[in-house]
Amino acid sequence: MGIVATINDYLWLLVIGMLVLCAVWFTIRLKLVQFRMVKQMVGVMFQKPGKGEIGSFQAFAVALSSRVGTGNLAGVASAIYVGGPGAVLWMWIMALLGAATAFVESTLAQLYKRKGEDSYYGGPAYYMETGLGKRWMGILFAILITLTFALANQVVQSTTLCDSLSDTFVWKKSWVGIVLTIATLIVIFGGIKRISHFASLVVPFMAIGFIILALVIVGMNIMDLPDVLGLIFEDALGIRQIAGGGVGAAVMQGVKRGLFSNEAGEGSAPNAAAIAETSHPVNQGLLQALGVFVDTIVICTCTAFIIIISGKYDCGKDGILLTAEALETEVGAFGRYFITAAIFLFAYSTIIANYFYGETNIHFITRNKWAIFALRVLTGGVVMLGALVDLQTAFIFVDLCMAMMTITNLVAISALFPKVVYLLEDYKSQLRQHKEPEFHRSQMMEEADKLEAWE
Repeated sequence: MGIVATINDYLWLLVIGMLVLCAVWFTIRLKLVQFRMVKQMVGVMFQKPGKGEIGSFQAFAVALSSRVGTGNLAGVASAIYVGGPGAVLWMWIMALLGAATAFVESTLAQLYKRKGEDSYYGGPAYYMETGLGKRWMGILFAILITLTFALANQVVQSTTLCDSLSDTFVWKKSWVGIVLTIATLIVIFGGIKRISHFASLVVPFMAIGFIILALVIVGMNIMDLPDVLGLIFEDALGIRQIAGGGVGAAVMQGVKRGLFSNEAGEGSAPNAAAIAETSHPVNQGLLQALGVFVDTIVICTCTAFIIIISGKYDCGKDGILLTAEALETEVGAFGRYFITAAIFLFAYSTIIANYFYGETNIHFITRNKWAIFALRVLTGGVVMLGALVDLQTAFIFVDLCMAMMTITNLVAISALFPKVVYLLEDYKSQLRQHKEPEFHRSQMMEEADKLEAWE
């Protein structure tokens, strides 16, 4: 385990450098698209899909159900546990810049999406094959994302959920794991329409409930807010932390857990972005950029403030147990029961969305129905495994897989970036003419035969 952790540390130095460089370049080159076009982001969310189609909001919900999960509750707590309150600042910075990266990868996913029997499908593996002409790269990414999301990430979600239920109700983790495994298999054997419908119902409910509770707690402690912000900045940038090497830990944990939560640049959310029926690829790019803000700037910040306001951030507890301890300190026993219910919804919806990412990419490699069946069975197996391991062990393997798939995706979207620049300029040009932006493959004649979803 120590060797894997050491490899992770060196690999993540490369990942952090690539994430920062790409995010800064995309932000500058796209002229701050993630800040200037918030109005359009919100407008796209409420566009109505055609009958029987998966609309922008449902695709947004599938991606958000993967983003909004244990990363927001256990992941933030784990970042603070290892890197201190200063890790929160680096989560914020990466989210603000990373929204541009999310815009780029999701716009590309829409551009190169394909027609399926009952919905569109696509993602990084598809734009690597079609846009770059490198099927080997697409297969590599498909393997990495399946290992990361459909398998390794599921262990983190399951571990967190089982820890929470076991701690609150004194249930055996193994029995919780059995029930969770059965519930997961019931949904994933139902297909993408059941998954998208489930996500669009559950995600808004769970996110809004948690935000309201967090705002109540912050409101009750409003006079402490300047001290909370001061602690975050001091811990991230203070002389004592620099001298003691604490800044390095804060940066590493902030970026790692921030990426685990908001997924910007990782290549996961584009799989969900591709399924939407929309009039222009940029629409989903904008919506997925908004998802990064909702995930990190809103929900992760809520968790961080609750933990820091409670004063429990250095109590020695990790993950969801730290978040539960902080909530119980602030609102009594209700807090522990609330966080248990929230983590059930957060983790369960994330497990379902993660499986979808795996299925989409197995389809890229092979159309053999037994491969999909095997993935579903393996998903049930790793969900059960999550009831038997600790959180930090689960995170070690997730970090390793996540780093490799992020590197692969960033290389691809950097090469395809000029396509996104063209699409955004076309989109803005139509807006200036007071048109509802539309895209047709004839606008890219040199690639028209590759854009099968855009008549």
